[in-house]
Amino acid sequence: MDPHERMRFERATLPHLNAAHNLARWLTRDDHAAEDVVQEAYYRAARYFNSFRGDEGRVWLLSVVRRVAFDWLAKQRAQSAAVFNEEFHDRGDESSNPEFRAIQKCDQESVRQAVEELSPPLREVIVLRELEGLSYQEIAKVIEVPIGTVMSRLSRGRQQLQQRLASPPEGAGTT
Repeated sequence: MDPHERMRFERATLPHLNAAHNLARWLTRDDHAAEDVVQEAYYRAARYFNSFRGDEGRVWLLSVVRRVAFDWLAKQRAQSAAVFNEEFHDRGDESSNPEFRAIQKCDQESVRQAVEELSPPLREVIVLRELEGLSYQEIAKVIEVPIGTVMSRLSRGRQQLQQRLASPPEGAGTT
């Protein structure tokens, strides 16, 4: 890659490194695998940068990350055995109020668990929309489906999240 092309590649992709890692982490459910996926995605992105057209580096890069993540998942026989790095995801309030911290941690854990329980197609649109802030059009480009499919998956994903978060935890009964 010549220096001009390298600079163009870096401008188009490096600002989106955190978003790439976030998507890979949610799709693989494994922080170390996410690092490998992002590294492979950047390698592929650099290798095929000549196919990049336009100014939407974020969308283009996230579509590469998505493909690499799904390639990685396809190689894994036991997808459910993936490890979730609790310390990495726990970004709770550092307030000195222990009760507030306990409630907040419980709420974060419930949301994290509910998102993880979604099927990969629903989980990816929720992550791209709610955590990465992509528009419906951008999500459609990243996952290569019609915008109507994005809207449908978001609706179903939000509905399932709402149901999971509204229902009492297993084992919690009334007295």
